[in-house]
Amino acid sequence: MRAAIATGGGNEMNASHAGSAGPPSPDATRGSDMLRRYGPWAVVTGASDGIGRAFANRLAGQGINLVLVARREEVLTALANELSREHGVETMVAAADLRERRSVDALIARTESLDVGLLVAAAGFGGSGRFIDAELETELDMIDVNCRAVAALSHHFGARFARQRRGGIILLSSIVAFQGVARAANYAATKAYVQSLAEGLRVELSPFGVEVLASAPGPVRSGFASRAQMIMGTAVEPETVARRSLAALGKTGTTRPGFLSKLLGWSLALLPRGMRVRVMSTIMGGMTSHRS
Repeated sequence: MRAAIATGGGNEMNASHAGSAGPPSPDATRGSDMLRRYGPWAVVTGASDGIGRAFANRLAGQGINLVLVARREEVLTALANELSREHGVETMVAAADLRERRSVDALIARTESLDVGLLVAAAGFGGSGRFIDAELETELDMIDVNCRAVAALSHHFGARFARQRRGGIILLSSIVAFQGVARAANYAATKAYVQSLAEGLRVELSPFGVEVLASAPGPVRSGFASRAQMIMGTAVEPETVARRSLAALGKTGTTRPGFLSKLLGWSLALLPRGMRVRVMSTIMGGMTSHRS
């Protein structure tokens, strides 16, 4: 058997303004550089928990208004109200199922009137176990959320940002993106797509003043392990991923938040690809051995 977890998606697009600006946050003045570089609004997918929620908190603390995207409208509404109250930012709640093209199209339409200058594509899902033991529909949904939705949003907002000559795009890659990984074969393949897309877009969009970053953390303490039935010894906090990714945007093309991600990057860099596949597959096997 195989377990799948979801960190973004839902039933259908349902957007509403859930929070109006309250008193400005003390961090807002420190966020003036973010406002200058990207403008007043950011779109964050997967915002209901984990890494996406950490990005939302971080950006709100720097005075950026937020379009919060995920499946669970109630959770998003509570978060929107909290961020508006604590940081004095405006928010829009967008409950959406990113597996569905119509939901992505609806999200794009609802943000047309906003001065969006930053996209954080943190929604995605994965699982553990042998690919042939998984439900095919789940694996295809994974491709839709992790790849197709990311491509659609990157295409739309990349073009918008290029026209306005400013903007930033952060795509969530992973340490599994740099080689195939047994027992997470499809998930690793989707993250390889995200990594490659970010690298190419960075070169394409740089002449237009648009900054693109691939953030490739290792295990993150976000509920992924329990829902995917994996045992993770060392994990980085979502807040660390968000903080280091925002700091890296515009300075590099790929950042590896967390000690494990950096260690594996350094130690595997000189190995032939086939050896990297074996090493990472062994690591994944150890994290899922209790399910063999």
